[in-house]
This record gives sequence, C-alpha cells and structure tokens, in this order.
Amino acid sequence: MQIAAREATQPARKPRNEAPVFVLGCGRSGTTLLYHMILSAGDFAVYRTESNAINLLEPRFGDLRIRKNKERLMDAWVDSRLFRESGLDSCQIRDRVLDECQNGGDFLRIIMGEMARQQGVRRWADCTPEHILYLDRIKETIPDALIIHIIRDGRDNALSMNQGNWIRPLPGHQKRGLMVAGLYWEWMVNKGCEGGRRLGNDYTEVHFEELVTQPRETLARLGAFIEHDLDYDRIHKVGIGSVKEPNTSFQSKNGAPFNPVGRWKEKFPPAELRKFERLVGKTLEELGYPLATTQSSALETLDLKSLRSLYRTYFNSKLWLKAKTPLGKLLVTEELKWI
Repeated sequence: MQIAAREATQPARKPRNEAPVFVLGCGRSGTTLLYHMILSAGDFAVYRTESNAINLLEPRFGDLRIRKNKERLMDAWVDSRLFRESGLDSCQIRDRVLDECQNGGDFLRIIMGEMARQQGVRRWADCTPEHILYLDRIKETIPDALIIHIIRDGRDNALSMNQGNWIRPLPGHQKRGLMVAGLYWEWMVNKGCEGGRRLGNDYTEVHFEELVTQPRETLARLGAFIEHDLDYDRIHKVGIGSVKEPNTSFQSKNGAPFNPVGRWKEKFPPAELRKFERLVGKTLEELGYPLATTQSSALETLDLKSLRSLYRTYFNSKLWLKAKTPLGKLLVTEELKWI
C-alpha cells in the first residue's frame, strides 16, 4: 500500500540489537521452525501464532487514525485467538491502541512491545508468512524492522502445501494442485526477493535446507544479522514448539528420522515432476536448486505457459483487490474467519 503521506510521524528506530525481527516467506517454507528457533534463543517475547497485522487487520479496518476504526479493530481482535495467545489485559491494551495507534505497524508494535514488557524481554519477532508481500508497508511503519526471508526448494514446498490443501485451485483445476502450489511458491518467493532488494542491509535470505543441515553455521550468520546470540545448544535445549516437535505435513514411517529435505525425490510423481520443473524451473535454478528432468513437449509447454499466466494474474489481482478496493474488505473478512 502506498500511503507514505498518510503518516504524520515515523517511530524512532531502535538499536539493531533491540529491533523487531520478521521471519517471513512462503507458507510451508520453514518460517515457523526458524521463528521458534529465535524464540528458543531467549530475550524475545513468546507469541506462538501469526499476528496478521499488516496483511489482514489493517486492510480490514482501514485508516487507523480514525478512532471508530480502532474500536472496531479492537472489538474483533479481543474476540480472536490472536488476543487469547497474547496473555495481555484487554482493557489496558485497548486503551493504548486507541490512544497511540495510527496504522497496522503501530498496532503490531504496541501489542508485541507490551508482550515483551510483561515477559521481561528486550525484543519481539513476527512470523506471518504473508507479510512477505508487504515489506514496503512494514518498513514504512516499523522502520527498524529486520527481515529474514526463508526460502525452501519449491518441489518440497509445493508437496507440503498440496498435502495440506493450503492453496485452492480455480474451478476446473482441482487435479492440478501441485502445479498451482508451485506457481504460488514462485510468486511469493519472487515478490519477497524483489521487495527485499529495496531494503538494503535490513534484509537477508536463508535457505531452509541450510537451516536443517547446517544449523550451527546458519544460526550464527543470522545471529550476526540481527545482532542476537542464536546459540544452537541453548535453542536445542529450550526447544519451543517445532524445534522439539516438527510441524510436518508428512508422517515418517516406521519411526524413521525426521528429514524434511529432498522429499520430492521420492514423493513427486515422475510425470508431474517433469511438468512442475518446466513450470517453475527457471526460478528453482536461480535459487540454486538443480533440476532433475529434461524439458517437456511443445504442446505441454504451451499448456503450462497458459496456466502460469492465469495464476500470476490471479494472485496479483487478489493482492491488489485486498489492498486497494472496498471489495478487498470482503476478501480479508473471509480470511479472518480462519483465525
């Protein structure tokens, strides 16, 4: 949302070692695992849910400089799981939001800052995957925000999303769930990378596979980025959430060790894999994931190009409607019913 002129003042930036951290990326990319690792490191407010402040709450309730809109926001928020997970006092936080909040970033800073204060910690982090689409708005309203974009192999990502019915194909495409999930993964990743390039040193990328196979080294690099001690041994010992209990769409068989990397090699039907790699292979290779198949036939390629064009237009249009039009409030309201 391009609303730069709307904000009277921007909040002051905190020192980097106190700045809020956003762990973002396409759903099923490992955002929750990395978020729980950061919480397990200590000195971060523990809030084990997605805030949805920028992607859903702000679009739904509009200009938050208007008191009536803030009142409606607080009525809905206090009646949701988002509030129940916070541990906050409803009257106290309501008064602060009504007095201080001017936008979605303010709302997030107020509630997360209060959680940090009550828990006796210095910092807070957000893990709402769809916030990767709103990097400009995040930095506009929370200028000290540090962004970690986690990226996973699109073949594993699509398998996981399809398994959990995360993405709903358009009518007539129910049998093309894997392809649609792959297109959504590509769209989300590219949007995040494009937005991240505008943020300079406040943005970094990490591959899920590095986090799983080289956790010490990867956490050390991320710790340097956010200026926080992400000690692997402490994280493993504390083990909040998915650090101790992996959040997986696939159950291991016969007690086999948990291994979320490269599942596509066994679970992707060969014919589907060929089409999938033809569909999003360029992005896979650009991100460092080698392809396993050769190109498809000319007829198949034409069909996939049409599918790609359709869903890219669909995803972009839906994002624009949510951010720019009254119809977006209806779309957002439907999504809020799930939280």
